[in-house]
Amino acid sequence: MVTRRHFLTLVGGGALAGAGVLASAGCGRTHEPTLARIKRDGVARVGISDEQPFSYLDASGQITGESPAVAAAVLTGMGVPRLEAVQRPFGELIPSLLAGTLDIITAGMGITPGRCAQVAFSNPDFLAPTGFLVPRGNPRQLYSFEAVAKAGLRIAVLDGSVEQGFARSAGISDDRIVACRSQGSLFQAVFDGGAQVAALTDISLRSVLRLHPDSPLQVTGGIPPPGRFTQPAAGFAFRPGDVDLLRAFNTGLAVLHGSGQWLKIASPFGVTSANLPPSGATTASLCHPA
Repeated sequence: MVTRRHFLTLVGGGALAGAGVLASAGCGRTHEPTLARIKRDGVARVGISDEQPFSYLDASGQITGESPAVAAAVLTGMGVPRLEAVQRPFGELIPSLLAGTLDIITAGMGITPGRCAQVAFSNPDFLAPTGFLVPRGNPRQLYSFEAVAKAGLRIAVLDGSVEQGFARSAGISDDRIVACRSQGSLFQAVFDGGAQVAALTDISLRSVLRLHPDSPLQVTGGIPPPGRFTQPAAGFAFRPGDVDLLRAFNTGLAVLHGSGQWLKIASPFGVTSANLPPSGATTASLCHPA
């Protein structure tokens, strides 16, 4: 939860260029259409999680990350110049959105069939390949979820994450899945030996490892999704009824992707042109894979 100190810091300035960023506990939804309300008020409530580099508070308490930065650019172009950020554990973001506490989830959330049954996703924002966090040298030679299952190891994941679903699909039992509430606790689980491996996007794992350069851990990238899962791609989540807001947001996001502005916004967070979704990675194909 954002503290009062963070609230005061954020009111005084913003880490996201072009958008004033506030912290808030949120408030209930009104009957006014969301798009009309946020344009009238000039502010959208966005849900963030504590996961670098996607959405987090920096060392000075400023809200930052690839997803809020991209959302700020899109929303500013729509005439909504401010973001009011509500921080929640990752697994609580969708319930908070559906309860009306948030208007948009801006947390690098993977687009999956299960989530698509609950919320409406934007067009894909970026590809999010999976990585493993393992002891340096990868002594157990872990390069797939199936290998983790076969070895009977404990795996740390973010609670509610795509990787949690991957682990279960690969046959890893829940008693061997360490469901963490934050990126930091996921790192700590492997560092302390409570889990022998952790799974998250390789972008996220490399980001957290940069904070601990002397740790005896490494990131192994290129971990394939188990079974018939496709390569994960992330987007922004909306309530299913907010069709006009979703349509307007998608228009702005397409402009950012096509103009090259998206890469300028995203690259400071470790995202590259290789993470741009290919034309075949549509929201429909990710929500309803063949």
